[in-house]
Amino acid sequence: MNWFSLTQVVLGQAEQNGASVFKLVGDAGPVVKLVLVILVLFSVISWAIIFMKWLLLRRAHQESEIFLKIFWESRQLDDIYRSSKDLIHSPLAEVFAAAYDEIKRFQKKKDDFSDARPDDSPRPSNAVVRDNVTRAMIRTTREQLTKMEKAVPFLATVGNTAPFIGLFGTVWGIMDSFQNIGLKGQASLAVVAPGISEALVATAVGLFAAIPAVVAFNYFAARLRSLEGSIDSFSSEFTNILERHLFR
Repeated sequence: MNWFSLTQVVLGQAEQNGASVFKLVGDAGPVVKLVLVILVLFSVISWAIIFMKWLLLRRAHQESEIFLKIFWESRQLDDIYRSSKDLIHSPLAEVFAAAYDEIKRFQKKKDDFSDARPDDSPRPSNAVVRDNVTRAMIRTTREQLTKMEKAVPFLATVGNTAPFIGLFGTVWGIMDSFQNIGLKGQASLAVVAPGISEALVATAVGLFAAIPAVVAFNYFAARLRSLEGSIDSFSSEFTNILERHLFR
């Protein structure tokens, strides 16, 4: 048998298997069909989340690397702020912007105190500036991580529940098959096999929906931990730089 004939045989067998699977789904009971619809819906939503989160985290890491390069090569906060305005997907840039806005707000307040020179109004201290900048960075970090983590727990939900939903469809299909066997009064392989095959399709679809969701959830969780570590490291470095500038 040559390669062309072998390819034709393989493709023909694949077409037959595909047609038989669709036939099994078409012959399944209403409960099993409902389970399959739910699992297919879960799978479609999971793949949409996987694609969007992969793209979002990829942009976040790329733009964060660009921001760090700008931050360490520049010496003026104003230049860093202007250069990082276009890095809208970088959580590091957002954290820095929050700290920068807080610093500028206190600088304006200090200028107002210097101009007015009130006798009974306390001047904002450097410690207050540092504490408020730190709180602003912590708040923005939480907001950015919450945005990055949005919809990711759904992947864990699909990974945990899809196999059980598929198993429910399988058990229901097997119960229905045995009920039909009892009504027909026959227990031959030709009578049992089609019903069991229909029921097992639900388990297969459940695993098909769950496995990519679990893999993607673990991958995104690792990327988010890495991103959180980068934000924490940058916040600590920026706080140290700010303290050296304020208390020099």
